[in-house]
Amino acid sequence: MRILIAADTYYPQVNGASYFAHRFAQNLQAKGHDVAVITASTKLGREYSKRDGINVYGAPSIPLGAQHNFRNSLPIFTNIEARRVLREFKPDVVHVQMHFLISRAVIKEANKLGIPVMATNHFMPENLVHYLPLPAFARGWIARSMWWDCTRVLRHTKLITAPTDTAAKMMDAHLNTVTVSNGIDLERFKPNNNGEYLKERYKIPNKPILLSVGRVDQEKKVDDVLRAFKLSLEKIDAHLVVAGNGTERKKLEILARELKIDKNVTFAGFVPDADLPNLYTVADVFVAAGIAELQCIVAMEAMASGLPVLGVNKIALPELVHDGENGFLFEDGDINTLSLKMTLLLSDADLRKKMGTKSLEIIAHHDIHKVISEFEDLYQKLIDENKAKK
Repeated sequence: MRILIAADTYYPQVNGASYFAHRFAQNLQAKGHDVAVITASTKLGREYSKRDGINVYGAPSIPLGAQHNFRNSLPIFTNIEARRVLREFKPDVVHVQMHFLISRAVIKEANKLGIPVMATNHFMPENLVHYLPLPAFARGWIARSMWWDCTRVLRHTKLITAPTDTAAKMMDAHLNTVTVSNGIDLERFKPNNNGEYLKERYKIPNKPILLSVGRVDQEKKVDDVLRAFKLSLEKIDAHLVVAGNGTERKKLEILARELKIDKNVTFAGFVPDADLPNLYTVADVFVAAGIAELQCIVAMEAMASGLPVLGVNKIALPELVHDGENGFLFEDGDINTLSLKMTLLLSDADLRKKMGTKSLEIIAHHDIHKVISEFEDLYQKLIDENKAKK
């Protein structure tokens, strides 16, 4: 099949949606499909590159405000580029990854050309609206408006997938939405990876290690992790590793010093993708405090690495973290409970082993090869239905 992926954010931009699109394209290409990606360019003008054997078309874009890692495509040029790429690449099916400018331009132009389009939704307003300097009621109104816009755009596709049942239920009931996991590469993320060299690189001590991975932004609530970790340090000797960059990093480094736990915290910054699977094996426990996760890829990576997970009881994380089985859930903002569960896991190797084994059992259902097969079936169904109409 010839598959065009439309991704408003794509690697090397760092976020869950970009990582999914990048790894998904790689896995489809590895299955023998001819894959191309249209995304925002890394400069003002249009661009073309070949990444991992995949044709990547960049629509003209500009930086998105303070979020220098994100770029916003330019509407007029995006429509032109979408039309050009579709005519040049001639896909059998189009798979858009969100509903923003690139995706909606591709949906519009693909429909004109009679090419079947499906979508996967990675969008949560909470990942964006908290950056707005507005009162809570105004941010709430904007979030609802953004959901309305999302459903308005995606209703022009033939099929929508969401990575969890929770995420699927959040979509408009009138949209054709099915659950298909983001998937995880169990051949890359596994318990027997070796991360000892990373201990030396980041000067990580030989103590029980708590790990947080992901964008260090406000909605990820790493500040709650730091405050809970301070309480745990009153009872155990442990170390926290925070991997990732973002708008909150400097504030968090200051907070760690104010809490007088900076000697027990390593801010590793961005960890290269090649090292990431090994980083998880340095840790003993993983924590995910983010409040806007439609699935949480980093939690899946941790589970595939055999780690127990501490996860906030919010949105879709409870579908991965089964409380008392492969980790513990805590309520958003409940620092005391989070600290108690941290202390329990970091001080009990047998419990960690038991829960880590359960993580491996749960994550086995999210094997990327199984996920790719599910998407291939959906693509073929859309292609066949499209041919039948002609």
